[in-house]
Amino acid sequence: MSSAAPSARRMSHTQFIEHLRRAATRGPRDGEALHGWALKSGAASHAPVSNSLITFYASLPRPLLGAAFAVFADIPAAARDVASWNSLLNPLSRHCPLAALSHFRAMLSSYTAAAAAAVLLPSPHSFAAAFTAAARAPSASAGAAAHALACKLPSGGPTNVFVSTALLNMYCKLGSPADARRVFDEMPHRNAVSWAAMVSGYAVEKCSDEAFELFRMMLQECPSEKNEFVATAVLSAVSVPSGLVMGAQVHGLVLKDGLGGFVSVENSLVTMYAKTECMHEALQVFESSKERNSITWSAMITGYAQNGEADSTVWMFLQMHAAGFLPTEFTFVGVLNACSDMGALAVAKQAHGLIVKLGFEMQVYVKSALVDMYAKCGCIGDAKDGFHQLYDVDDVVLWTAMITGHVQNGEHDEALKLYARMDKEGIMPSYLTVTSVLRACASLAALDAGKQLHAQILKYGFGLGGSVGSALSTMYSKCGCLEDGMVVFRSMPDRDVIAWNSIISGFSQNGCGNGALDLFEEMKLEGTAPDHITFINVLCACSHMGLVDRGWIYFRSMTKEYGLTPRLDHYACMVDILSRAGLLKEAKDFIESITIDHGTCLWRIVLGACRSLRDFDVGAYAGERLMELGTEDSSAYILLSNIYASQRKWNDVERVRHLMRLRGVSKDPGCSWVELNSTSTSCQLAAKS
Repeated sequence: MSSAAPSARRMSHTQFIEHLRRAATRGPRDGEALHGWALKSGAASHAPVSNSLITFYASLPRPLLGAAFAVFADIPAAARDVASWNSLLNPLSRHCPLAALSHFRAMLSSYTAAAAAAVLLPSPHSFAAAFTAAARAPSASAGAAAHALACKLPSGGPTNVFVSTALLNMYCKLGSPADARRVFDEMPHRNAVSWAAMVSGYAVEKCSDEAFELFRMMLQECPSEKNEFVATAVLSAVSVPSGLVMGAQVHGLVLKDGLGGFVSVENSLVTMYAKTECMHEALQVFESSKERNSITWSAMITGYAQNGEADSTVWMFLQMHAAGFLPTEFTFVGVLNACSDMGALAVAKQAHGLIVKLGFEMQVYVKSALVDMYAKCGCIGDAKDGFHQLYDVDDVVLWTAMITGHVQNGEHDEALKLYARMDKEGIMPSYLTVTSVLRACASLAALDAGKQLHAQILKYGFGLGGSVGSALSTMYSKCGCLEDGMVVFRSMPDRDVIAWNSIISGFSQNGCGNGALDLFEEMKLEGTAPDHITFINVLCACSHMGLVDRGWIYFRSMTKEYGLTPRLDHYACMVDILSRAGLLKEAKDFIESITIDHGTCLWRIVLGACRSLRDFDVGAYAGERLMELGTEDSSAYILLSNIYASQRKWNDVERVRHLMRLRGVSKDPGCSWVELNSTSTSCQLAAKS
């Protein structure tokens, strides 16, 4: 016992409770000594002493709820009052919500059986704790039952602002903002906590308009209730892409009322501007902040990452580290995503080291970001190592990150095997999971596996909207099943440019050029603007059909009608169109007129066509240009060598072969695969020296 405590013989109950309250700040040992005195002296039989012991054990940094419950159980049933029940009910509602609900029901049963009914009525604190427990459990039925009881008893009616605020907060956390609003509207008196709770409820459900209107209503009815908590709540509610105007108005009001100095408000402003894609304004708020904390820095880093500004994300992270602030796990997720996008493996590895140092590595969402980062940076082995550390975790994000990593690194077989294992484990896939697996099926032309996945899509109720429908259509097209691909395409509820690109590409790649061009015209009639990918597919269709004039029309319309600047792929398509049509000189002149850096790609197309059409002059010219550019494509050396051999220019043949050996260029081995019993098997033909 503390030396400051009075003699055990002279300690009153009031002194005991005061010393126990002080002991709670020092740890359990002093409190346990006081507990021993209470048992020895008989003071523990008095309800106020026992209640204070329950509160002591439950309020420790690491609550000893078992000890608290043991103290409660030792109180004679007749001696328990409302404070006794509430002393245990309140901490249970925060740490063990299901146990709290059970305790609340036991309290009601005790009240029913007791003779002194008026003494054991649930107090407002009892109802508030019950509502908190129902929200945390979560249990809508228990919450509704407690609500019904509160309406019957005088201690829990709508006139009590404390109980009503806890009730509406419960409905908000249970995802029922309409029920919460009914409770809110029935409250005769509201305080700042009530307004903030209702606005926060709308924020969680992404009801930004309702939250903003409620905030305006508060300004009209009780402007004095406006504080930093309400401002933070409404800023959180309007932190959606369409909420910029509302957020800017709240920002102005915050500055006017002097609430901008609160760091929580500044953090909410940074988040709001970041989520409305206004990073310049977010940076202005950040730079004007006088009391930044880790959340402020994390808000900026996450905002840059979500807006695709990878360079700024990494720069801000380095600035945060230099300023001496410790990142949170959410900061690391944003940084790792940015490193993935920009391929900054060195910075990502430094971040990984700091993650290990701070103990965040085994958190699922951090591990998922690490797996995704290593996979996108081409370190599939490191990604696998990270995944296997937590592969038994039932988290779809982690599994999806690994499956997507396999697909991005060309390991399509591994992706299908991992998905089969995920399915066996009973983990429900997400839209991204399904899309990635369909990409693997398309790359392997694994029709059976694709059909099985199609059945699962229907079973899980994903529908054909968005990326799933486009990926499914692409899978059928790449497997040569254009009819099935078309059925999927026509069944999609909303067809965006990605969906149109998928089906047009399928027709083009399967030699149905007329169908591809017809779909392109239909796409324009529906009002969907084509993008760069669309024109690649259309130009490929023209190439396969030998439509030179039509190809020129489409190529020129990119700039004139749609404002799209041709890229290397579009130039390659035009060169291919001209080459296939035998217009090799025109293709040569077209290449030399191109102002962008096109490397070796275009000359390689011309060289291949010259070999087929036996135009050795243009072929030799194209081949020599490739040699000058230092191509590492073995087929270019072989084609040029064969052209010179056809012309019996043996010295040139030897020169090209020698140059190939000197540059260490070797012929890639051939590869083929076959699908048997839903399993793809590949085989390679070793290259001969």
